[in-house]
Amino acid sequence: MSSEPSSFTLQSPDGASAQFSLHGGHLLSWRPPGAGEQLYLSPRSEFTPGKAIRGGVPVCFPQFAERGPLPKHGFARTLPWELVQQQQGKDDALAVMRLRDSDATRAIWPHAFELELSVRVGGRSLDIELACENLGDAPLQFTAALHTYLRVADLDAVSVEGLAGLRYFDSIKQAEALQRMDLLLTGEKGVLDLDRIYFGVKERPLLVTEDRRQVAVRQQGFEDAVVWNPGPERCAKLADMPPEGWSEMLCVEAACIGRPVELPAGESWVGRQSLTLL
Repeated sequence: MSSEPSSFTLQSPDGASAQFSLHGGHLLSWRPPGAGEQLYLSPRSEFTPGKAIRGGVPVCFPQFAERGPLPKHGFARTLPWELVQQQQGKDDALAVMRLRDSDATRAIWPHAFELELSVRVGGRSLDIELACENLGDAPLQFTAALHTYLRVADLDAVSVEGLAGLRYFDSIKQAEALQRMDLLLTGEKGVLDLDRIYFGVKERPLLVTEDRRQVAVRQQGFEDAVVWNPGPERCAKLADMPPEGWSEMLCVEAACIGRPVELPAGESWVGRQSLTLL
């Protein structure tokens, strides 16, 4: 028996593809037609129950990082999800996965909920939508993120446009600051050890550029964005990352962190991140 949980591949008529694991409702791979892999997946990732997969697009819910009493990044990324829909359209393909509350989740987070992750792939675009419905009779609140690992060939050649003028919280320095200009990843120490929550991003588009390759990142429903790279020293301490893994990835995450989502009984919330290879 394979230790890897059930995974499946979604393919659109034009050849765009995405690969998933039902462990964590986790997107592992995205390849637009005629282009290479766009997401980073650690070759040392452990596909074992109760552990998070390193890379791809982990779902952080109902807590971001250690900002609360729950396990780091919550429990959604370590639990088995169910596949509820997989279909191919004329121009794209769609998969929908679902996670519902259980005895295990209610033991640490006493709420009835349903999460749905919908992923649509086609052309040079990938749309990831996270929806949460409050199935209980009391309000609930959560923080969340789509923790997207973008694959890069040379981190020194990467810039992120669209963040200028925003306040951010530097999780390394534990201090707030203002982003005065575009973010250039020059490989200098202190720039690379990067863990920033940008507040009030809302729907402003971000552009991740590496030489001639550009990925446009847009979001709806998510207020904030996180930019993260562990840098060489922190990466060396991650058992599920190769020592040089930091130089091959940059996380650009759609998130709700600064102001938790407040969801009344019976209500739903939806957030989306769209990636387009230009």
